[in-house]
Parts: sequence; C-alpha cells; structure tokens
Amino acid sequence: EHQVLEMWRICFGDSQPYFDIYFRERYKNENTLAYFVEDKVVASLQLLHYNFTYCNTEIPIAYISGACTLPEARKKGYMEALLKRAFKEIAKRNVPLSLLVPEEDWLFSFYDKYGYAKTFDAGSELLSLENLMKRHSNDLHAAYIEFDSLYRNQEMTVQKTFDDFRVVVEETAGYDFPLKKSLAGMARVIDTRQMLELFAKQYPEKSFSIEVTDDILPQNNLFLSIDDGHVSDTDVKHAIHHLQLNIYELAQALLGYKTSKKEELFKGVFPEHQPQIHFMME
Repeated sequence: EHQVLEMWRICFGDSQPYFDIYFRERYKNENTLAYFVEDKVVASLQLLHYNFTYCNTEIPIAYISGACTLPEARKKGYMEALLKRAFKEIAKRNVPLSLLVPEEDWLFSFYDKYGYAKTFDAGSELLSLENLMKRHSNDLHAAYIEFDSLYRNQEMTVQKTFDDFRVVVEETAGYDFPLKKSLAGMARVIDTRQMLELFAKQYPEKSFSIEVTDDILPQNNLFLSIDDGHVSDTDVKHAIHHLQLNIYELAQALLGYKTSKKEELFKGVFPEHQPQIHFMME
C-alpha cells in the first residue's frame, strides 16, 4: 500500500486530502493489482466494485481506478500485463463488465487496444451537492435518499451506495463543492454471453444472430442466436439480422451508445441510450 501511495504522488500529483480519503475509503490490497520489478512496484491499478443499471436490472461492474506506471518504467508492457490479468480476475469474480474514466484524452486510444470502447459522454450538468446538503441541513442520510431517487432508476447508469455518496460528498466538500458534470468513460465487455442473456431477457421480441470476436479473452469469441428471450450457440446466420461485431463494438451496442448513427453495423437491433457515469472520486 505504501509503494502504491508513493506511485500515486509521482504519477498524479493529487492533493493530500484526496489521497487521504481514497486510501482510507477505497484502497484494498485484495482489489489491487501491482507489477513488481524485483521488490519494487512499477505499475498498479485498483478494481473498484459498483452496480450498474443495465436492461432494467443492476449488475456488478469492475471500475478500473488509479492505473499508473512509474515514468521510468513506461512503454515496457507492464500496464498491458496488468490489464490482461485484471480481465481474468474480473471474470473469476463473475463480473460481466468493466468501466473506466481515462484521466487524459490520449488514453482513449490506449485503452481501446484492450477492448474498451467509449460509451459515456462528458458534459451533462448534475445536481449541486452543495445545494443538496443545504436542503437537508447536512443530514447525509436524507440527502442520499434524494440523490438516490434521482439516479436509481436511470438506465445505463453507475449507481452509488450510501457509503459511495458519503465519500464523494467529503471529497467534493474538500474542494469547496465545484459543480460536477458527467464524465467521459469507456466500457469493456468481460462476459459476452451473460450481457447478451440480460439483453435478450429485456427485449424478448428481438431476434438476431451475432458473431463476436475478442483478441484478448477467447471465451468471448462466440456465434450466438438470440430469439424469444433466449441465447443459444449456433452456426446459422439469421435470415434478416446477422451481426458481426468485435468486442469494442459490442460494448457500444449493448450500452446503446449512439447506435442510431451506426445503422449498417447494428441493424437497428440495439436501442439507443445515454449512458451516465458520474460522482466518481475524480
């Protein structure tokens, strides 16, 4: 933990209060993946667990946080090794989807090499946590009830527990309550079959076949038939709706990210949504 904290100081330069909150409330050794060279940590990431509203149900997701490599250890494949190891760990925990928020714009092209696709747009204004706390006389529980009522039933949205909310309020208060906006984020499908089964259950009227390719997770290389709410293996193409998607495209399809603009690719199968990721520790 001490080595990871020192790495963060070097890589992120965040203020002491942020570090104090994160390592008190979020850091756990069992959710930390680290790459060692001899006895020194040179790269690390955290797997934080949240629920995500998807197809009218809440599924567990693994949020990758604090991914960093020491400056002198970059471009040696350490983060690639950590991400691939993370995918195996996430799959072992039966978590079907991973999300992350790139710290800088250039990182979008880095992460898309590992199957992450942009599925969340930045910029939507959110409620003021400062005003929310004032309305409820700084009663965290009462404020959380209102907060949760706004987001709990929103499709394709990362949900927050009371503890998540408490931590975000503490962090935001430490910076004088700047107005928050939704974040630009990415999604990576870990379990194609499970994600499609949930989709099929929500949309039993949908009938199509799909070939999925994934260069990193071989279990996602599937040829499936979706019909009457069920998913089954097949080798027969649907007469009308047959889709061929890589794992990157599948994430955008399942989350409904700008699907209406890719009619030829998605063939009208996947409804469009406005996925939301917000009020994370930034």
